[in-house]
Amino acid sequence: MQETSRYRLSTFILEFAAILLALIFLSPFYLVLTNSVKGLREILVDAASFPQVFKWGNYAEVWNIINFPKAFWNSFQITGLSVIFIVLFSSMAAYQIVRRPSKFNTFVFLLLISAMIIPFQSLMLQLVRVTSILELRGEIYGIVACYLGFGMPLSVFLFHGFIKTVPYELEEAARVDGSNPYGVFFRIVFPLLMPIIVTVIILNTLWIWNDYLLPVLVIGGNKDLTTLPVAVTKFFGQYTKKWDLALPGLVMAITPILLFFLSLQKYIVEGVTAGSVKG
Repeated sequence: MQETSRYRLSTFILEFAAILLALIFLSPFYLVLTNSVKGLREILVDAASFPQVFKWGNYAEVWNIINFPKAFWNSFQITGLSVIFIVLFSSMAAYQIVRRPSKFNTFVFLLLISAMIIPFQSLMLQLVRVTSILELRGEIYGIVACYLGFGMPLSVFLFHGFIKTVPYELEEAARVDGSNPYGVFFRIVFPLLMPIIVTVIILNTLWIWNDYLLPVLVIGGNKDLTTLPVAVTKFFGQYTKKWDLALPGLVMAITPILLFFLSLQKYIVEGVTAGSVKG
């Protein structure tokens, strides 16, 4: 009886702790969602209360102010192109490093890994200067190139660990059948990398979609390439903050990427584990 009582007590404590943690982590979503349909006065008086009057017109007003379809397309285009190039170049680089071991390839790999510990803030001024010299500022290929450079180190690290688990005999068999190096990689190796590819896509998509600082630095004043995080900042001025419009804009900005994350979240832990532990 004592063991049964202890088991029930421990189970109750664990369930209570899980519910408490869930409420803590979900509280920001509650605040954002409830305040997105309030007036500014009601938000300032009591941000934690439930809306007395639902002002759904906030979303329509934000839609027009930030030109949501255009900002959404810019974010989608920049994120999509950046992720595609990150996956292609990092997988090919990791394959070359693993399958062609040499001092140079080892040096390149260590150089990429060491880049992961460099704070982005220490590169900001140099980045602005270099992009200006190369005429990359205000251009979509400029921001995509920057995301490619900053996204490759972690991606190469993940692909490097996963490629070690791919049987080398499969590649030898393809070469015997007359396949060239590109055919071996894209027809044999690349499809086997799908678990880690999905993980790399998810991690980089979440980062690039929600990024604010890099678009501000590289895109600059080109309003035709304004992304959603940059567009939402229109409601924050030096002396005024329009929370009744900023919060609906925030909800509209995070909803697509939240749905994307929830649909593919099961691949994250699986892919990261496969890419960093195996081999």
